[in-house]
Amino acid sequence: MKREIYISSTTTESRIALLEDGQLVQLFVERPETERNIGDIYKGMIRRVTPGMQAAFVDIGWPVDAFIHFSDLSSGAVSLAEGADLEDIAAESKRQRPMEWKRPDLKAGQEILVQIVKESLGKKGPRVTSEISLPGRLLVLVPGAAHIGVSRRIDSLKEKRRLKTILLKIRPEGFGLIARTVAEERSEDELAKDLKVVMRLWDMVSARVAKTAVPGRVHKEAPLTSSIIRDLFGPDIERVVVDSKTLYNEIRSYVRSVARNLLDRIQLHKEREPIFDVAKIEAEIEKGLARKVWFGSGSYLVIEQTEAVVAIDVNSGRFIGKKQQEENNVKVNLLAVREICRQIRFRDLGGIIIIDFIDMTEERNRRRVWDEMRKEMRRDRAKWDVAPISQFGIMELTRQRTQPSLVYTLNEPCSVCDGSGLVASKETVVTRLEGWIKRFRSRTGELGLTVRAHPEVAQFITKGLKSHIRRIMWGNLMYIKLEPDDSLRLEEFRCYSWKRQADVTDEFRT
Repeated sequence: MKREIYISSTTTESRIALLEDGQLVQLFVERPETERNIGDIYKGMIRRVTPGMQAAFVDIGWPVDAFIHFSDLSSGAVSLAEGADLEDIAAESKRQRPMEWKRPDLKAGQEILVQIVKESLGKKGPRVTSEISLPGRLLVLVPGAAHIGVSRRIDSLKEKRRLKTILLKIRPEGFGLIARTVAEERSEDELAKDLKVVMRLWDMVSARVAKTAVPGRVHKEAPLTSSIIRDLFGPDIERVVVDSKTLYNEIRSYVRSVARNLLDRIQLHKEREPIFDVAKIEAEIEKGLARKVWFGSGSYLVIEQTEAVVAIDVNSGRFIGKKQQEENNVKVNLLAVREICRQIRFRDLGGIIIIDFIDMTEERNRRRVWDEMRKEMRRDRAKWDVAPISQFGIMELTRQRTQPSLVYTLNEPCSVCDGSGLVASKETVVTRLEGWIKRFRSRTGELGLTVRAHPEVAQFITKGLKSHIRRIMWGNLMYIKLEPDDSLRLEEFRCYSWKRQADVTDEFRT
């Protein structure tokens, strides 16, 4: 598989695109005003303990308190910064989260060192853990632990045993170590060298902890571009193309110190045409974020996102197979699986994902689709779990969510529909207006009113001999002057009293 990284830097943001066989599979966006916080370490103070939620709230100096679950205070827990193979560590530690956790000995006002593992989402504060970890290029250092682990993405049992032997040999007292995927086939000297780098970083963090007042940040994770190069740029990446000379020099300087053999794979984009246009990435972004996504021979997905759940509907569309219906349905579903997994990674969808596949009557076919989903999801670095397809053709999938999905990063809620995609119909607007007028007339007894409304509503309410506005005036025995106002939204209207010569709209709302 051909894998490439393209990095575009503009005045407002940096975008990093990961391509597999020329197809966009992941897009990372970094902006100065919305810096990434995952992996940052804070010296905080327990604000309050809530046994009912099995959690505590920690003041880390943010406007909203951080949230820490009792499980993340357990000595057996392992929580790492983004990009540190969280799913691998979960498998290595073999930790099973029980339904109930014993309440730790915490109290308000207690100081605690925590690390952010999940970004603040909406009105919720960030999720943190007290199990600190520092990712290097080849290893992850876990202070205060004693275990060793190897990435589950390394398939060879022989290689896993070799790495574990090395880790046991070089592990410092009082620290845990995990070999990352890129550590495969690396020598003991290379692993030891990476360990020294991470240990120096931990020494710096420890020194800051002693000097920093509560609450305060004691460690800032590397910028997104640097962490992507650290976590993704390995022998399997054929090239990294950058359009910023500053970034190009920074990346080369870092790679020269950790993987000199990969230097020739870093290229500077010198053409005038934008780098994402040359690689056809910009068009992929526009197409990939659409509500309807086409795949195969006329089939398509419909992807709907809410705050808690993502729903994906598989439709055969114009696809007409040459085989029996069951076989055709299976073929479309298998093609859909590949596109769904790409969309999940590309959009960074998280939480609960519900997929409605085309109906399959045979259990063996549902099993085929489930197996294919698990196979494709293995490329995903996030932690995930997939349930078998139900008899109704529904698959449930959960995926680790650490930050808002790409759709919410690149877009903002519509000022007209507030993100719902729907606006009130003209009939509904007129009904609301008529109710307002009745309240106004009954409470004030006034006979004159000026109503300003969106031009489309104004046209709708006045058309015909028996227009709505005539019937409203006759029904309330008053005169109404209607004025179109294109500054108003479709569902808005403003009402002005002739007697008081003032806007009285808000006085008579329900």
